[in-house]
Amino acid sequence: MAVTATEPSTPTSAAFGPAAALSCRECGERYDLGPRFACEFCFGPLEVAYEFGDITRESIERGPNNIWRYAGLLPVPANVRELPNMNPGLTPLVRADRLAAELGLRSLHVKDDSANPTHSFKDRVVAMAVEAARNFGFTTLSCSSTGNLAGAVGAAAARAGFRSCVFIPAGLEEAKVVMAAVYGGRVVAIDGNYDDVNRFCSELIGDPAGEDWGFVNVNLRPYYGEGSKTLAYEIAEQLGWRLPDQIVVPIASGSQLTKIDKGFRELIALGLVEDRPYKVFGAQATGCSPVARAWEDGHDVIQPVKPDTIAKSLAIGNPADGPYVLDICRRTGGAVAHVDDDEIVDSIRLLARTEGVFAETAGGVTTGVLRKLVAQGDIDPDAETVVLNTGDGLKTLNAVSGTGVTATIPPSLRAFKEAGLL
Repeated sequence: MAVTATEPSTPTSAAFGPAAALSCRECGERYDLGPRFACEFCFGPLEVAYEFGDITRESIERGPNNIWRYAGLLPVPANVRELPNMNPGLTPLVRADRLAAELGLRSLHVKDDSANPTHSFKDRVVAMAVEAARNFGFTTLSCSSTGNLAGAVGAAAARAGFRSCVFIPAGLEEAKVVMAAVYGGRVVAIDGNYDDVNRFCSELIGDPAGEDWGFVNVNLRPYYGEGSKTLAYEIAEQLGWRLPDQIVVPIASGSQLTKIDKGFRELIALGLVEDRPYKVFGAQATGCSPVARAWEDGHDVIQPVKPDTIAKSLAIGNPADGPYVLDICRRTGGAVAHVDDDEIVDSIRLLARTEGVFAETAGGVTTGVLRKLVAQGDIDPDAETVVLNTGDGLKTLNAVSGTGVTATIPPSLRAFKEAGLL
């Protein structure tokens, strides 16, 4: 039986724009729009099903310079741009010629989502969850988080007038903890890893103590996940309304990868882009690589692991969308690969040195996996490729802590020259 929080109010269908229902990804059972996330019959995950209106490239291009230009493709009201939200999106698609040259690629772009309000892609998904929480009458926003999501929830709650209480594993990077706490909400550390935190949140949802709470990545997950589609929309629009040949996406829960694929398929179905093949590649850290291991072994079932990696934003040992990631990568002709912590750090420095993009550890994972797949011959060097950076390196400074001052000298030109710095 699906676990849901109390529904304080029943919103009108107009509050969700083109969203028509929730549909089970496994058995197809449909439900009215509400704060639920699992099918009552097969326990499969629920996602938003739509009845899209007339959407054109021109109508999108007339929209605001944020994700609400795609409001007609999202579960939000038509007037969403007028509501208090963080308004993320339309982040840079950086043409990465110098990185491409180092890796032996003809055409490469970096989708740099560190430019979002709290410096990670999580602002996109939280923006969707905020609108759902507003429509359902929730008063408190919450989440289980590996760091970035906690900050995004804290900021969005402050902006929209919600209380917030977020739950994180103990021992996260200090920058992420401070960023989550500075907005005035409660930040609660749980002894354990992310999967322990997530289980705790599921218990809280079923308890009266969690009444009127909207957990963005649990009971609001179907709406929350739709925010990742906007990455697909933006990439296609920024490429001149075409899909990339290849895209490398980080895997934590796996939801982002599945929603990017969903976004591409929606654009094709609506005639907004040409129907042409594209390949999706998933990227994990070796110390938390259950999906990559299943890919290597040819399995369909994900074996949970205990995370042990510097890429803490990807440290989900039992990724809910893992099996769907495998399906998508197989269907599109892509792959799933992993890189170790040393490769992650080296790749952070490589991206910064070649393109001036300072990525957090997740960006080191995608860049490292891209480099690995090119070397293995899995990535076509002549195909147009996009790699995602989902967060700002200032949040994970410890990963590159050996980087610093080149030399300390007296304030004279002679000292500068004698130090051999010319």
